[in-house]
Amino acid sequence: MKEPGAVEILEKQEARVEAANALLFLQGQGSSGLDGPSQEERPEKAEPEAVAEKSESSTFSSDEDDEHDEASARGRKKGKFTQMSELSVNFDDILKALKKENRALRESVEKMSLSESAFRNDAEKVKFYTGLPNYFVLETVMWLLAPHMDAMKTIRLSKFQQLLLTLMRLRLDLRNQDLAYRFGVKVGTVARTVHRMVNIMASTLVPTAVFWPSRAELRKNLPTALRASHPDCAVIVDCFTVALEEPLSAEAEMTPSHSDRSRPTFSSLKYLIGVAPQGVVTFVSRGAPGSVSDKSLAESCGFLCKLLPGDVVLSCRDLDIADSVAARGASFKIAACIRSEGVDVASETAMVQRHVERVISIVKQRYAMLTGPVENAFSAAGECTSNLSTFDKIVQVACALNNLCISAAPLE
Repeated sequence: MKEPGAVEILEKQEARVEAANALLFLQGQGSSGLDGPSQEERPEKAEPEAVAEKSESSTFSSDEDDEHDEASARGRKKGKFTQMSELSVNFDDILKALKKENRALRESVEKMSLSESAFRNDAEKVKFYTGLPNYFVLETVMWLLAPHMDAMKTIRLSKFQQLLLTLMRLRLDLRNQDLAYRFGVKVGTVARTVHRMVNIMASTLVPTAVFWPSRAELRKNLPTALRASHPDCAVIVDCFTVALEEPLSAEAEMTPSHSDRSRPTFSSLKYLIGVAPQGVVTFVSRGAPGSVSDKSLAESCGFLCKLLPGDVVLSCRDLDIADSVAARGASFKIAACIRSEGVDVASETAMVQRHVERVISIVKQRYAMLTGPVENAFSAAGECTSNLSTFDKIVQVACALNNLCISAAPLE
């Protein structure tokens, strides 16, 4: 076979170029419409260099688009991280603010609560709720009573709360329902706690704080005003009464289960209280019907047995016990201001009278429960052995607590 000549090869190349141009023309015809382009709009023969440039330009544009997409993705990711970091900073600020608010609320609740820590550094709070001068005295009372409170473990209240509840009952004369709301317990729990704590304080605190001092101690600590006018003064006495909510049978006080309406009744309780010249309560009697005379009460309560020959008993009013006191070898004197033609002739005696009125009333002022009226649950006899009602023990406990406080100002 003859080898193709140069002319044939050239013709074949031109035929291929024309076929390619026709194909390109048909593609352009389909995209432009059915009529197609005119003869003038037909494309010239495309050279290979033009096709290559078009391919390269499309490749470069694709790379630029990819780079743009990657840059956009990086920007979005960076913005997301920045937003998250800003949110984390905000969360830290919010957490700090919440912790601060939580701490403030805890402190506020602690101050309003009736817990031991709420009283530790607040002397005014201790004085208002308990009548005691500061937390140290309250802690001392707690230390003295705690060993005797082990049998009360079944109560939901702590030992401190049991003591505080009882002192609030005596100090503010709050009702059991009120205390139940304050401490979150039942009314029956409050009543049992008060009765038990009063019994413990009466057997533990009263013998420690309420006692008759020796004559040497009385002479050593006698106020100056009394040392000049009544150097042998051993005690200042007075009687006070407390009203009852309902009349009580005289026999019911001794045996409440056998009370009868036909028996005589009384509507108040009378107590004889003795105070040392320094302002400390040294004697308190058990309660007697309010109609009992001062003389009968003094002779039956054991007060006269405390006196020694030569002692002087002072009072701001006539108690009709001079003969009974004289029978013990002592003397009874009324500290009254004597006036002569409008001039005070015994100013120190008038000072003694004011002192008497102050030391006698201070116990009732400190513990409002002693002002009455007394509930029936406290006025009935509680123990046959001591023959004392719960309220009798409350009066003694109040006097013992009063002795732990700052006494009346001495006469100087």
